[in-house]
Amino acid sequence: MNPLNTLRSAIRGGVLLPGDPGFEAARRPWNLAVEQPVEAVVEAADADDVAALVRYAGKAGLGIAAQPNGHGATGRTGGAILLRTRRLDGLEVDPAARRARVGAGVASGRLQAAAAPHGLTGLPGSSPVVSVAGVALGGGLSWFGRAHGWVADSVTAFEIVDADGHRRHVTADTDPGLFWALRGGGGDIAVVTSLKLALHPAPHLYGGRMLWPAEHAPEVMDAYRQITAEAPDQLTTWLDLLHFPGSAPMVAVDTTYLGQADDARDLLRPLDRLAHPLSDSRAPMPVSELGTITAEPTDPGPGSSRAELLTTLDDTAAKTLLADPITPLLSVQIRHLEGKFTRDSDTPHGPLTAPYALYMFGIPTTPATAEAIAAKQQALADVLPTTGRKPVTFLNPEETLGNAFTQETLTRLRGIKTRHDPHNVVRGNFSTTA
Repeated sequence: MNPLNTLRSAIRGGVLLPGDPGFEAARRPWNLAVEQPVEAVVEAADADDVAALVRYAGKAGLGIAAQPNGHGATGRTGGAILLRTRRLDGLEVDPAARRARVGAGVASGRLQAAAAPHGLTGLPGSSPVVSVAGVALGGGLSWFGRAHGWVADSVTAFEIVDADGHRRHVTADTDPGLFWALRGGGGDIAVVTSLKLALHPAPHLYGGRMLWPAEHAPEVMDAYRQITAEAPDQLTTWLDLLHFPGSAPMVAVDTTYLGQADDARDLLRPLDRLAHPLSDSRAPMPVSELGTITAEPTDPGPGSSRAELLTTLDDTAAKTLLADPITPLLSVQIRHLEGKFTRDSDTPHGPLTAPYALYMFGIPTTPATAEAIAAKQQALADVLPTTGRKPVTFLNPEETLGNAFTQETLTRLRGIKTRHDPHNVVRGNFSTTA
């Protein structure tokens, strides 16, 4: 007997089974280069629906893979029901307490829009369409991480459904081990339905992108290194080597500064001494408009990424990065870290001591292109000073949590997984047991 025959009667939300109209589109993740096999797709009506689904899956011997839209999908979903959490979209901002309660389906840009009128901010990354919960479950690198640390550091409580289908409130006091694991451990121990997090003051924000032809990359790199060597925690700068189809290669510097525009301009003065840019969008801006800086796509598409943490961006590393064209990659990005990332953090990642992150991205339009992209990413990783670790949110589908965590951390996570989900009902993008 098919264990899914009675699924529709158990769930109040939407259910799609193989062969149903819309099933193929519904099961696809954000990254269309990832094949995601699932037994069914369920869009839960609310947290009680999630609990009913988890109980159903446990009895049927199936897993649950929770995704709002699948930004970090790896395709490791065989034998699982895909749970879409988009309807878990509750959002409450308490400006006096500087706190927010955020449903699992809430996108980062929506939290920013709700916090901005109060002079507050969450800890958003470069894209406004990724879910706040998904980023926090992977630790989370933010534009404002230099000032406030990991995204997960700001989480104060989780509302979850455990592997037995029970709803629970989890904090550092109620269950310190599980709370620790949820704040960046990858999300394969319980289904998060909402979380509470601290918001941070942001009465003023200056940000934008400067763009030059690639011929100016050496001077831009020198200025970037000068700025990051002395940057206060409120200043974040990313350097991008770009080569879009049909366009000439370019180099960009993306910036945010939590403070007054005049102070930001003083800190960024080395960039103003360079050749006149092709464009310069830097200006005072609301925190709700952060996604305009890099203008990443807001619709699904195929992609192939690889990230590394760099131990240095010294003369040798800088020259190595600029030695050859980045093709077939579209972008090679350097993110300045340090600041509060280096402080003690009671999360699986712990303090992040590497000064820079490297992110390499291409679009695998054909198998040959995919192979060339992977080869270029590997070649750069081989010649640059990398730490051998990377944040969970930067892992690609071929990697595992072993690429993010120490063996000690993995052992602790596996112990918590065994206690809370011994039958592996909850399936994250990356498994603690792999």
